[in-house]
Amino acid sequence: MGTEGDSTFPAADVERELDAALNKDFEVDSVSSHIAASKDIKKNKNREKKDAMQTLKTTILVSAVIVAVAGAVIVFTKKLREK
Repeated sequence: MGTEGDSTFPAADVERELDAALNKDFEVDSVSSHIAASKDIKKNKNREKKDAMQTLKTTILVSAVIVAVAGAVIVFTKKLREK
């Protein structure tokens, strides 16, 4: 199968490859890193939109409760004045 003319895989330094402390030289695939970065940016934008929407919902709910309590107080005081 293998003759001298065949190309083979180069020898690997197993200790260096398997020990993360020794292997400081990482090859980064630029396409993959760009895709991952764009996904992170999209996630952050969606999270910001959700946070803004949640803040708006909370503000509206608190305002509605305040208006309801104020209305109940006004109705209660009017009923007391009538008696």
